[in-house]
Amino acid sequence: MEHYLDNSATTKVSKAAAEKAFELMCENYGNASSLHSLGIKAETELENSRKIIARFLGCESDEIYFTSGGTEANNTAVFGAVKALKRRGNKIVTSSIEHSSVLEAMKELENQGFEVIYLSPDKNGIIPLDKIKNAVDNKTILVSIMTVNNETGSINDVTKIRKIVSNNNSPALIHTDAVQAFGKIKINAKKSGVDLMTISAHKIHGPKGIGALYIRKGKRISPLHFGGEQEKKLRPGTESVPLIGSFGTAVSELEIEKSYEKISALNSYAKGKLSEIEGVSFNSKNDALPYIINISVKGIRSETMLHFLAQNKIYVSSGSACAKGKPSYVLNAMGIDKDVADSSLRISFSKLNTKEDIDFLAKYIKQGLEILVKK
Repeated sequence: MEHYLDNSATTKVSKAAAEKAFELMCENYGNASSLHSLGIKAETELENSRKIIARFLGCESDEIYFTSGGTEANNTAVFGAVKALKRRGNKIVTSSIEHSSVLEAMKELENQGFEVIYLSPDKNGIIPLDKIKNAVDNKTILVSIMTVNNETGSINDVTKIRKIVSNNNSPALIHTDAVQAFGKIKINAKKSGVDLMTISAHKIHGPKGIGALYIRKGKRISPLHFGGEQEKKLRPGTESVPLIGSFGTAVSELEIEKSYEKISALNSYAKGKLSEIEGVSFNSKNDALPYIINISVKGIRSETMLHFLAQNKIYVSSGSACAKGKPSYVLNAMGIDKDVADSSLRISFSKLNTKEDIDFLAKYIKQGLEILVKK
């Protein structure tokens, strides 16, 4: 029996979401841009999903733009905002613990001559508000700070960031990568004050290859691609109606409060079991998102323990899946000792997990410590 605890990397697609994708591939398979009846039916499915997602985010449906996933949405937000506002300034403020799809975009903008300020987190993995206040000025055109960190679960208050930017009389657009937050905590895009928000399907039991970007009405970013009329020309190209329909179905199944209560209980249970094991320490703090626990297992490199657990059909991560085993720049930025960071594991839950998964995890971490640590 498998014990899958790597849900921040991806989740199992729900049966209903998979069935919706199949239906839109094999039955209602029209091109949403076609003017005949099959095309109109496909467009209806697409727009229904847009409405479901918008309702869940507390925004209007015409503020949702579909993309191929979180990486494309982040790139569209970052490059599109800078391209649109470059005449008003040359400065960008972000953090040193953003997802690689934001950090790599920032490096490219530096190559193009933009000034990028990378703010470091505090020891809890949160970006201090006073650092943002000191960094943002009237030449700042973009502020990009993630809502929930994908390695530690630390949570940033983007609503307060909005107030800081406004008080500093900055023209900056505010972007947040909410991929790890969406579907897990309540998010209201309008009330948050952000201008741009990234979400993705495959972290909430939807399919890979589909995400969305929220763009506040009245705000403009420049397109990165050119072609047809789809997504109001911001993201042209034939829409993947099967993936979009499946995304909408996955969102319609979300029960945030019920799932949060269950995951919080699992988180407490897991911390209790793991804290009994000598050699295990916690990198995620108590106020982090309960869906994620980052731990270190003293004396055993992350990759070694990860493979040992996988041999016993227990699946966790050694950090962000996109990093593919590279050392954690997130833990390093938090000031965590290199040896501790090199032995870190990310455990991430979904509504499908049980206490049995945690019991097996604890059992085999303890066994791994006995077998793998050099005597």
